[in-house]
Amino acid sequence: MLTKLLNCARLLHDRAFTAIQAKTEGWLLELSARFVFAAVLLIYYLNSAATKVGDGVTGFFTIGDNAYFQILPSVVEAYGYDAAQVPVFPYGLIVFAGTYAEFLLPILIVLGLLTRLSALGMIGFILVQSLVDILFHHADAATIGSWFDRFSDAAILDQRALWIFLLIVLVVKGGGKLSVDALLKLR
Repeated sequence: MLTKLLNCARLLHDRAFTAIQAKTEGWLLELSARFVFAAVLLIYYLNSAATKVGDGVTGFFTIGDNAYFQILPSVVEAYGYDAAQVPVFPYGLIVFAGTYAEFLLPILIVLGLLTRLSALGMIGFILVQSLVDILFHHADAATIGSWFDRFSDAAILDQRALWIFLLIVLVVKGGGKLSVDALLKLR
């Protein structure tokens, strides 16, 4: 009797979750990952990127000194805190790429355009951002945090691990059926 009940429960479980998976395959996880990215990280990254360029519409096309101080603080220090003295290659190129990646990649992810590559690029960006915070901005131990401890509030190891996990979902699954990528495939 107990065996029949357990088998019946397992059968109901399997049918229910197989149906849910079939109905949501290819859109729910992908759309949810992009939505959560937009809700949690889009404005954060756009605001951060805005601090690295000049003011106004034309200022968008000008990398500000602040970009050098945020991205390459030790390099700017080595040049007497004068960003104009920092060599264009490779440092200027690094700051240019980092600044505009911070604008472009989040927007592409939210739209679901080149989703896998954009998410992969964003993972790289977050890893570099974390290294800069630890090595050059001298983040303290509480900010860095520790995995497998009783606290889940560290800004670097805890939060950014969740950000990267969200992006891994997009690297593996793509933008889904409700994305610009899917619209382009139809053409």
